[in-house]
Amino acid sequence: MRRSVAALLGVAGGMLAGAAFIRRRSAHRERVDLYYEDGSMISLSNGSPDAERLLPLAREILRNTR
Repeated sequence: MRRSVAALLGVAGGMLAGAAFIRRRSAHRERVDLYYEDGSMISLSNGSPDAERLLPLAREILRNTR
């Protein structure tokens, strides 16, 4: 009984640590998501030439709305 409770707590702790790691890792990554009328979407990650043009504009828009 004690082993199963300890194992369950270990698994739950590992899942929480993994979720925190993934969230922290992806929180600093910037990207631009472009949605089109036909329902398609393209995601441009930081470092691509098109994203380098759009990210400063997006930052300015966000700064002005806050």
